[in-house]
Amino acid sequence: MDSSQFREAAHSAIDEIIQYYDTVAERPVLPNVSPGYLRPLLPAGPPDEGEPWSAIQADIDKIIVPGLTHWQSPKFMAFFPCNSSYPGMLGELYSSAFNAAAFNWICSPAVTELETVVMDWIAKLIALPDCYQSAGEGGGIIQGTASEVVLTSVVAARERLIRRKLGDMPEGDERMDKAADLRGKMVALGSEHAHSSTQKAAVIAGTRFRTVPAPRSSNFGVTGRALRTTIEELKAKGLDPFYFTATIGSTGTCAVDDLEGIADVARDYPDLWIHVDAAYAGSALICPEYQHLCPPIAHFDSFNFNLHKWLLTNFDCSAFFVKRRKDLIDTYSITPSYLRNEFTESGLVTDYRDWQIPLGRRFRSLKVWFVLRTYGVKGLREFIRGHVKLGEYFNGLLESRPDVFSVVTPASFGLTTFQVNPAKAHAPSSPATKSNPAHEAYLNDFTNDAEAQYREDANRVTKEVYEKVNAAGEFFLTSTVVCGVYVIRVVSAVERSEEKYLKRVFEVLLEAAEEVVNEKAKA
Repeated sequence: MDSSQFREAAHSAIDEIIQYYDTVAERPVLPNVSPGYLRPLLPAGPPDEGEPWSAIQADIDKIIVPGLTHWQSPKFMAFFPCNSSYPGMLGELYSSAFNAAAFNWICSPAVTELETVVMDWIAKLIALPDCYQSAGEGGGIIQGTASEVVLTSVVAARERLIRRKLGDMPEGDERMDKAADLRGKMVALGSEHAHSSTQKAAVIAGTRFRTVPAPRSSNFGVTGRALRTTIEELKAKGLDPFYFTATIGSTGTCAVDDLEGIADVARDYPDLWIHVDAAYAGSALICPEYQHLCPPIAHFDSFNFNLHKWLLTNFDCSAFFVKRRKDLIDTYSITPSYLRNEFTESGLVTDYRDWQIPLGRRFRSLKVWFVLRTYGVKGLREFIRGHVKLGEYFNGLLESRPDVFSVVTPASFGLTTFQVNPAKAHAPSSPATKSNPAHEAYLNDFTNDAEAQYREDANRVTKEVYEKVNAAGEFFLTSTVVCGVYVIRVVSAVERSEEKYLKRVFEVLLEAAEEVVNEKAKA
């Protein structure tokens, strides 16, 4: 493909992408294909002779699009969003054009230096404490995903503790043996509702993993007291807690841990690396009304949120900030002769390969730069606030029908979780009544058996409604289980979200709930 062919193909591809985005709301959000659908549609191997772009592009719509889940559809209300934007796409285009592994400064100075500047912009934008700025001992780096960040943090925390415990012991077999003994007693901690990446990182790092309770009584967040109790129990067993993932916006319910209480624990356990995972909800910190969450982060070791979730920057783009970059460099800096150069040796440049597990890295800061400049701070705040209001609107729709739905966690960062009331819970009540009449109506009794039976039936009915709605294919939702409660999650935070889609999904949920509950009542 020469430059003129590329120009023609690129124009055609851009037009097709625009058409896709203009019609994405009209497409079924979930594909109607079965596992293995693709192989029979493709030849057994690549062609011997090259094909024209027109033939290749035709297969995008014919073969690929039918197998897509449309994450950019306003009817996609599952998981958390994975937002895209036109300026983000342009950033990806330029990044591909400037293709480089960019593992150190000399590979492309602009790649490193733009990332440092943009990450400082982001830190200021979300009101992170100054210790996370590159002007001090900290700084930011763009990584792929929050899971990658958690693994990077867990390994760095493990090695930091080993360095502190073994001190100046010389390298050699004895040091390696002692380090191995220490690792076997180390425990990584996370909320019982934290993302599974913490447990996975502990497995990869060869350490243990334990959860910290986060019951409904604390709004599914970890309290400082619960963390302290867990640490003390583990230490009493001769184990060594070395890492904890605190959460701003848990995966299941968008719960926020007790950051101030956890900061108090951090003061008493300075060897405990505390990482704040704000993968989705961290984007809301660009709005001043959420920045009261930020001051305690000064007492922690690292912070992360995904710009590719809620801040219009195409996947993958995960912002990772550390308070002391030396903690990463001391763990990940290995410099064979082929990576040595005068600029690295001078100590005047940043080599981001020393801050991460892989060596190579992409020019991801370009798309962040383009998004920030295109939307501006005001535009991004308006974008986030619009979705918060949509979440509150949907929450209000649920509360208008307390005879059918029970909100489990009210709208938080645009996410609402709820249950469907089982048949016997449908006692006469005013639509304005927000209290769930289930306990009085259910078996007319307050015994433990009645409570347990109600929970079991509510879980079963909610699961059936969830599966019925997803099977219909108009919307895509996800569910989860928190402290034994099966809930449906609805979060509408894609770029093209509108109130009309939330009104429609409420109508679909209501219809499905009434059908399921009526069937149960007849049984």
